[in-house]
Amino acid sequence: MGLFSRKNNNESAVATATLPVDPALAALTGDYTIDAAHSSIGFTVRHAMVTNVRGSFGEHEGSLKLNGSDPAASSASIDVKIASIDTGIADRDGHLRSGDFFDAETFPLMTFRSTEAAHLGGEKYRIKGDLTIKDVTKPLAIDLEFNGTATDPYGNERVGFEGSAEILRSDWGLTWNAALETGGVMVSDKVKLNFDISAIKNAA
Repeated sequence: MGLFSRKNNNESAVATATLPVDPALAALTGDYTIDAAHSSIGFTVRHAMVTNVRGSFGEHEGSLKLNGSDPAASSASIDVKIASIDTGIADRDGHLRSGDFFDAETFPLMTFRSTEAAHLGGEKYRIKGDLTIKDVTKPLAIDLEFNGTATDPYGNERVGFEGSAEILRSDWGLTWNAALETGGVMVSDKVKLNFDISAIKNAA
């Protein structure tokens, strides 16, 4: 089931308009709230050139606006509380919150606002938007897989997505590092972002 469609030119737009709307897809139309208790936003980064450190942000909120009749009109918005970062080691988390990295006291939120979406085939999509960290806003493309829909035991209508993106943290001013005696640096510039999202449809 597709959620987003690509319209590259007038011809494709006309062709799309003449196709019947999938009733199951049209039924998804509406506003959704991300269920933070059943979603995760995390990251993976190379440490000391030899291993990976994984972490997540425990506090976040966001919304989706899905339009099943006109999927290109769909959008997403996510706010992440930087102070909720958790890598499993308190001292490291404190360093990440400090001015060397995120400066969470001055810049408490990381935000993403979508600007467009494209269908890559099957259940795979690419969502583009603006990612803001500290006082820097840069474009970000997230590759997503649509995991489907379900009605949970409490009667909530849910949709699910999982996806990932790679960034260079230096593009957002996160440049702290330390040289290793054996060569290389303590923290890789490349960071993989991971998204596992469950969202609940708002009551009409």
